[in-house]
Order: sequence, then C-alpha cells, then structure tokens
Amino acid sequence: MAGPLSGVRVIELGGIGPGPFGGMLLADLGADVVRVDRAATGDGAPAGDHRGDVTGRGKRSILLDLKLTGDLEVARQLVDRADVLIDPFRPGVAERLGLGPDACLERNPRLVYARMTGWGQDGPLSHASGHDLNYIALAGALHPMGDPDRPPSPPLNLVGDYGGGGMLLGFGVACALFERERSGRGQVIDVAMLDGVATLLAVVCQLDAHGQWSRERGSNWLDGAAPWYRAYGTADGRFLTVGALEAKFYAELLERLGLDRATWPQWDRGRWPQLHTRLEEIFASRTLDEWRAELEGTDVCFAPSVRVDEAARHPHVAARRTYVEEWGVLQPAPSPRFDRTPGAIRGRPPAPGEHTAEIRDELAPATSIDHQEH
Repeated sequence: MAGPLSGVRVIELGGIGPGPFGGMLLADLGADVVRVDRAATGDGAPAGDHRGDVTGRGKRSILLDLKLTGDLEVARQLVDRADVLIDPFRPGVAERLGLGPDACLERNPRLVYARMTGWGQDGPLSHASGHDLNYIALAGALHPMGDPDRPPSPPLNLVGDYGGGGMLLGFGVACALFERERSGRGQVIDVAMLDGVATLLAVVCQLDAHGQWSRERGSNWLDGAAPWYRAYGTADGRFLTVGALEAKFYAELLERLGLDRATWPQWDRGRWPQLHTRLEEIFASRTLDEWRAELEGTDVCFAPSVRVDEAARHPHVAARRTYVEEWGVLQPAPSPRFDRTPGAIRGRPPAPGEHTAEIRDELAPATSIDHQEH
C-alpha cells in the first residue's frame, strides 16, 4: 500500500546528518527520493556494502558532477520534475552551482525548496562552520545537560541534527506541500538547527516563565535533580529509570519501595539529596531483571536503560516492531504510523550512483514539463 507521500518527487542534494535523515522520513512515507551524489570517478557505483546506510533506505542515487555543464543540466531536469528539493549546503553554495532557489523556482514555480543548515540563511554566523554540538550549545539546550560539577554532556547528536534538524525539515516540507495545494505555488523553507532546537526548548521557556525553572545545571526536576526522575544503578552494573512525576505515581513508587510518604514529601527540595542517596541504596540492592519483575508495567513510571539491540528484543518494543531488521541491519521502523496509508521501508540503501543510468533514461524522453501536472 502506498504511503501518504506517494507520488511526491524529492531531489536530495547529497550531504550528511539532518538532510539525509529528513529525506529518509519522506522516503519512508512514500516519496520518490532521488539522492544526487557527487561524481568522483565516472558513472559507476563504487564497490562496497551500503546496507548500513540506514538514512539512505528507500532512495535512488544518481552520480553528478554539478560543475560540469552536462551534469548540471541533468540536475535542472530533475528539478523541473520535482516537488521538493533538499539543499544541505551553506548559504550561497547552491547559488554558485546554479541550483539556488531563485533559479529553481523560476523553472518550477511549484517547487518546495528546503534549505537545511545549522545557523540559518542569515545572521552573523550563517557562513560559519559548525556541528550539532555547537548549534545546541548556542540555542541553550546543552547548558542544562549533565552533572552540575562537570561540563555539559552531549546528548549524542539527537537534539540538533535529528530533532531540531531532520524532523523539522520533514515537518516543514509536509506543511509547504499542504499549502501548495491551496496556492498552487512552491516556496523556500529556511530550516536551521539553531531554530529547531530553540523550538524544542518551548517547555523550558514555559517553566522559566512560571518561575519553575532554575538556570543552573543539575537543579531542576527534568535535569536529574529530582530523585524520582532520574536513572539509578543496579546490583549487576546496569541502569534503570524512574519518572514518577505525578503525585499518585510518586506515592506508588514509595509504597513499592517500602518508604513512608510523610517522611519523603515529593517537592521538599531540601530532602532531595537524602532521598537520592536512599534510592541509590535501594536500587543497588537488586539486579535489573529483579527490578523489572517488580516494577515494569506498574504506575511508578519505570523502564530499564538498555542498548538499542536490547531494546529491539524487549517484549513491548518487539510487539510494536519499533525496530526491524532489514538486509541484516537493525534499524527503526517508519513512523509515525498511518492506518490507511502506512509508511514502509521501500528498499535497501543504494550505492552512490546505483541508479544513474535508470534516472537518466527517465529524463531522456521529456523536453518540457507541465508543472501543473505535479
């Protein structure tokens, strides 16, 4: 069954991080995503096993050297037929290649042109280099993470590249395609990880506005200061999490651990360090599996902290098929889930240039494109 984006044609200029991830989201939901990879040595696909390129799944690949007139013309023909173009370059690079938004929208006024950068298309840092860690640092997301007496802890590159970047890219493209159905016109989307991370911090701004947020690391219930919302070690060197935020869940946690609620009032911050120490002692007295048998599925808000491969084998995760194994590679299943037009992994990741001849053949018969047929 076709996904909700079936029939949408996407050109993804080759890049790393959030651009390919956003393209994967669109491909999973049915879009025909053609990745333009840089041609290094001719048109042949390089040797090697590309099955592990998870964000390349479901896409096709064409090798082009955009500095060559002939290859640039092929890219322009792809743009003529496209609904979406993903530009992963710094501001100005696509323009210098001849594929900037003005040039592309002149050829194809219905094109959704998505520009994926870290700092954004304008501002003093727009042309500076950077990576996920830099963007989340300047947006204010890194500061609250980690122990108060140590430097902030990088949360992998989930917050900037993928949460504030690729996810925002997919959302922006979907919104622009929806708007195009009313206006008949495409537009340019400025997707900046800096902005996306700031959007993710809306709840922090909300808590701060209500006087419920300390600006010092390690002193908020969300950042590990609350003993009832954090991770603990177990007797076998593993870790578990409790997130008993609501009063009724906190009460159940204390009851199951044999602690008196009157002795340990939930919001008495002065007693948080002592309760933290007590919970450390309790959780360290049993193995992770023993705690799972005691607490999993209850209203104490419990979950074991596990590796990705272990997560895939967990009964709940396995029942939902949140992770799947395709061509021998463990990877997340497409999400979100649709009841009528479900997403699907539509093919293994391509080798760079694997579909070059196929895509060129598709372009060959057409000399003009009626954009109203998109």
